[in-house]
Amino acid sequence: MTPAAAAAPLADAAPRLRVTGVRKQYPGCLANDDVSLTVQPGEILALLGENGAGKSTLVKVIYGLVTPDAGTIEIDGTPATLASPAAARAAGIGVVFQHFSLFHSMTVAENIALGLDTPEGRRDLPARIRAIGERYGLAVDPDRVVGELSVGEQQRVEIVRVLLQDPKVLIFDEPTSVLTPQAIAGLFDTLRRLRAEGRAIVFISHKLEEIRALCDRATVLRGGRVVGTVPVAGASVNDLARMMIGQDMPPMGSDHAGRAGPVRLSVHALRLPSDTPHGTALDGLTLEARGGEILGIAGVAGNGQEELLAVLSGERPSPEADDVRIDGQAAGRLPPGARRKLGLGFVPGERLGRGAVPPMNLAENGFLTAHWRLPLTSRGFIRARDRAAFADRVIGAFKVATRSRATAAQALSGGNLQRFIVGREILSEPSALVVAYPTWGVDVAAVAAIHAALVDLRDRGAAVVVLSEDLDELLSLSDRVAVLYAGRLSAPIPRADCTPERLGLLMSGATPLDAVTEAAHAA
Repeated sequence: MTPAAAAAPLADAAPRLRVTGVRKQYPGCLANDDVSLTVQPGEILALLGENGAGKSTLVKVIYGLVTPDAGTIEIDGTPATLASPAAARAAGIGVVFQHFSLFHSMTVAENIALGLDTPEGRRDLPARIRAIGERYGLAVDPDRVVGELSVGEQQRVEIVRVLLQDPKVLIFDEPTSVLTPQAIAGLFDTLRRLRAEGRAIVFISHKLEEIRALCDRATVLRGGRVVGTVPVAGASVNDLARMMIGQDMPPMGSDHAGRAGPVRLSVHALRLPSDTPHGTALDGLTLEARGGEILGIAGVAGNGQEELLAVLSGERPSPEADDVRIDGQAAGRLPPGARRKLGLGFVPGERLGRGAVPPMNLAENGFLTAHWRLPLTSRGFIRARDRAAFADRVIGAFKVATRSRATAAQALSGGNLQRFIVGREILSEPSALVVAYPTWGVDVAAVAAIHAALVDLRDRGAAVVVLSEDLDELLSLSDRVAVLYAGRLSAPIPRADCTPERLGLLMSGATPLDAVTEAAHAA
């Protein structure tokens, strides 16, 4: 069923949301330049654009987080003054952001109560939460502690909190980036119900196949300006990509298999309790990553990813030195710098704060990890010219959009900072590279560049381990895929035997991990 067949927007009615001539200038950056768009009642509008195209600024303007320099916003034909998020909510606008704002130690009802603007909204709250959940297929127990919920359930809490305010306009920012295929299907059912009620929905995603499956029209931003609005039913993925980046859709992933060589990185039967109240203990986890292959690790967030990444990177020592080995060397008790000397590269999931120091410039951030592997120091002193040359090399090779190596990391868009961090690690020539969520929230051009760099590193004999919740990414990139669930890791599955549905069932616990391990032993 095409989106147009699923629901017909009320074209004769006043637009539910009309944005006209929005302009927002930041120092050195015109984020929005005369941006206009409309969303009709009963319509899902995709808002597309590369990282840094102006989408986030526009959403902040609509939600009252940012005051525009020029422009107007109308709701149902009436001008709206949106001086704050509370004013936006009162006007009928709700936003479900990509990053959840929930307190893990509080219950669902307590979290939702904090987001309501009036005491009256808190009356009979548990019953109202259950009623909304039943109506829209968002079942969640109001008495459960949020820290005990899966990521998909936490997203339901965020959506229920917005729906309790009965919004006319809903904005969803990258809502599928952390969901299993089954959870994505459930979310789309909910969005279609909301559309059928006459609500207007703005859907932001870099996954163009999702846009084609769900949305009615797409408005595309490039360089802060609207380059066009098109019906989705008549547009191909390549058409949408060309509007976003000005060229055809770049190839994604790898079109050929790697050639597995010696084990470069291994973890053996690791048992480790979590060091946080709501973390996940690692339960007998075993992993082998071989040179010349990309090993994908799928899993819904909260199943041990952070604990595994901390153990691999050296941020948390393992109980025994032999629990982690790098190129045959016992590394389980070594700190991060010593592991890098042995050949480990590491890209954390958090770009600012862990992947890069926000106020430090790119030359300084490049030096922070690369000096363990490259000759960037001499007798304890930094070789400034070599440090600068390395940063320039990363910027050039990975096409990082920046004025210079003197730019602070926090001034880059998310996609450009990710290009720099990945480039820094790859050009340090690791024998094993661990990458967490390599293209989360990154546009199609950056995805293609990062994928190509990872495949090239694999083809030069390195072992690459990719943790991701994006199954399309793992299936296009990996040679084998293992699933992490409740602190346990399945046996790797060859890419030819993987499907999103099979991995989704393993990720949700519907299929036991032991079934994969037993099948691998039988083979």
